[in-house]
Amino acid sequence: MVRHLFKNYIYPIATLSGSIIGVGFLSLPYITSKVGLLPTLFYFAVLTALVVFIHTIFGQICIKTPDFKRWPGFVGFYFGGLAKKIILIPMVLGSFGVLLTYLIVGSQFLNAIFSPIIGGGMFFYVFLYFLLLSSAIYFGVKAISKLEFWAIVLLLASFFLIFIKGLSQINLSNLIIQNSKLEIKNLLLPYGAILFSLWGTALIPEAEEMIQGHKKSLKKIIISATLIPAIIYLLFIFLVLGITGSQTTESALVGVKNILGDGITSVILFVGVITTFTAFIAHGLFLKKVFIYDLKVKEFIAWALVCFTPLILFLLGFNSFIAIISFIGGVLLGIEGILILLIYRKIGGKSFIVYPLILVFMLGIVYSVIYFI
Repeated sequence: MVRHLFKNYIYPIATLSGSIIGVGFLSLPYITSKVGLLPTLFYFAVLTALVVFIHTIFGQICIKTPDFKRWPGFVGFYFGGLAKKIILIPMVLGSFGVLLTYLIVGSQFLNAIFSPIIGGGMFFYVFLYFLLLSSAIYFGVKAISKLEFWAIVLLLASFFLIFIKGLSQINLSNLIIQNSKLEIKNLLLPYGAILFSLWGTALIPEAEEMIQGHKKSLKKIIISATLIPAIIYLLFIFLVLGITGSQTTESALVGVKNILGDGITSVILFVGVITTFTAFIAHGLFLKKVFIYDLKVKEFIAWALVCFTPLILFLLGFNSFIAIISFIGGVLLGIEGILILLIYRKIGGKSFIVYPLILVFMLGIVYSVIYFI
């Protein structure tokens, strides 16, 4: 009974939640400090509901579509080969961009933790991180489903340690930040970051394949796996903002270090290593399956493309990640959301639901292009 519970519920939930939790949430306390707590909570309520809906209807699409397809395969199945080829280019480029950001941030965290102890420069930790990630992706989802379960447990435990250490530093008045110079354009700032932080369509097909014979439970798994990161993010915002207040920094971790000192920083950076590590593996597996199932690439070549491309991009000098994350969150995920809604319409989704939500994503795309370009 317990084994059945873990195999068909807990591990799929952990796998999907682990793929959602990445580096995006590290920016949320800073964004909250810029726009205020109430607007951020409003965005969280609306966008969490939107993402849960998108995730659940994508789960329905996965069940109604023949197995062993990933995102381009879904587009090709419902809209034809030309649409599949068109969507493949931005999807693959965007996926490589996401993997690159995880490689950059995770390596920085690893460097910050171990460099003072054993030495070594940034490139050493990039290659070390790359070696660990490529090995995990090579062995596949069965090797990481349990890892992501324990990663979430350790993530929550780390937050608890930060809470205990910073309890005396938490000031509830820090949550009420006055923004006398708030710019109108910043009112939309949480959109891309929160959407990026909550989005997890990449591993929904993987979760569906993990529960063969129990696909009726997919909807519950998807909802739970989406709400868990949302709750963690809110706790993280309250925790960090309560400690750092107006001193909150863009990456959250630096500001906490300035308040709590180096000891707790190692714990916080360890949280960063966990989240980036599991997120890279989850997204890497997704892209690997895209190459295998949709492009008919041999497994070893697919693995090599997924793992070595981000490393090569880093070595070529692409090492800035903030703009990449924001742009991907607003534009690429907006396009993906629109296509999911159009597919949902094809399998019987109601027009009065589909088209207003498409408009929301279109406005988000326009805003992101204007703001970040």
